[in-house]
Amino acid sequence: MSGDLTEYRKKRDAARTPEPVPHEAVLPHGDDDTFVIQEHHARQLHWDVRLERGGVLVSWAVPKGLPTDPKTVRLAVHTEDHPMEYATFEGVIPKGEYGAGKMTIWDRGTYETLKWEDYEVDVVLHGGRVDGHFTFLKRSDGWIVRRRGASQDPDWQPLPDEMKPMLATIGPMPPAGQGGKWAYEFKWDGVRALVRVEGGRLQIYSRAGNDVTASYPELADLGKQMGSAQAWLDGEIVAFAGGKPSFAELQKRMHVSNSAQARKLVSQTPVSLLLFDLLHFEGRSLLKSPFADRRALLEKLGLKGSHWYTSPSYPAAGAAVLAASRQQGLEGVIAKRLDSRYTPGRSPAWIKVADVRPQEVVIGGWRPGEGRREGVLGALLLGVPDEGGLRFVGSVGTGFSDAELESLTERLRPLGRKTSPFNGKLPPERARGANWVEPELVGEVVFRIWTTDGRMRAPVWRGLRADKSPDEVELNG
Repeated sequence: MSGDLTEYRKKRDAARTPEPVPHEAVLPHGDDDTFVIQEHHARQLHWDVRLERGGVLVSWAVPKGLPTDPKTVRLAVHTEDHPMEYATFEGVIPKGEYGAGKMTIWDRGTYETLKWEDYEVDVVLHGGRVDGHFTFLKRSDGWIVRRRGASQDPDWQPLPDEMKPMLATIGPMPPAGQGGKWAYEFKWDGVRALVRVEGGRLQIYSRAGNDVTASYPELADLGKQMGSAQAWLDGEIVAFAGGKPSFAELQKRMHVSNSAQARKLVSQTPVSLLLFDLLHFEGRSLLKSPFADRRALLEKLGLKGSHWYTSPSYPAAGAAVLAASRQQGLEGVIAKRLDSRYTPGRSPAWIKVADVRPQEVVIGGWRPGEGRREGVLGALLLGVPDEGGLRFVGSVGTGFSDAELESLTERLRPLGRKTSPFNGKLPPERARGANWVEPELVGEVVFRIWTTDGRMRAPVWRGLRADKSPDEVELNG
């Protein structure tokens, strides 16, 4: 690796780019101890690591940034040498030019050379944000970079590979005398999303732990906004119709796993990610921190974009939030204890206060429609898992669009079976003419109250829940 700016000049036109493009001349001689790392928002976000050597900046593009711990190995793409003037460059490279996008200095400082060969560069960086020993190593398939020795921060905790969500229990508003111990948020009509961010890239996981990143491409820029920060975020993915969250609209997106199809749907049915919690940030687990502290740090990050923002949280304002929820036609509110830790699974520290109750259900059968619904289903027969089969909890015949009626009927026909999957007798008017199905599909309804015989009164269909399996379904109250 000898200093040569020929390739650099070949790729750039000094009249079209703000980057320094020096004329051919004798390369300056420094002390070979300067480094700079630039955050480059090009077509793909990456960090350019540049080391002064022989009058030029020897450069690598590192897609996820330098590793923060010795166990992590990162790809490093060796690029053309850059002029020394580039060590102070910040600016926007115009669209259409090589490397188009915003370039900012992420860190800079001095370095010590421990080894410099064509196949291995071993250095110790001393910067404002990075201080440590790194090795760039050339392999047959390209370059990699790894950190040597201990992490820069001895208390640094690596970003976990997975997280499980904390879930609310259904209940009444906290007692009036305890209102100051709780924060109140709107209950959004969407699906839960746990978001892992590392090296400017994000992965989105459903409540069940399934990777659903491909379904929501418009959220990818959240990772870019967070730059090199490592984090786990918690939130809700929502689609809006008429200014209100619409689960029916969201259904058009949540079952799409084909990346190309999902990109086409972005303009037709866009989604928003409403962030409400921060579980891990920059080498520190926040699971044991009080909710009030987690919220304060989340709000300090100022995360806001075209398809994501931090949803509001109102300490000690339960009555006002509930009134606003009713006025806006939302589902209700979530009350969260300000001193609560983040504990995966259901917790009484989060209370779901709803004007209508949501209930996940397993479809055990369907009754054919009549009149305008002839040829498609008229009502679904619903249950929850119980000993010996499904416990019947009611039937639902409202809340379906015409398209849903047709698609649901087509999905149910192949699941047909001769016997009922319910473990008890159904009311004759429900069982008469029913088509029984294997209990494989999970849906969600909302209803007013439970009747004395354990049935939902006035349920309304919300949609299928592809993110749930039948064995996850349980009674809410």
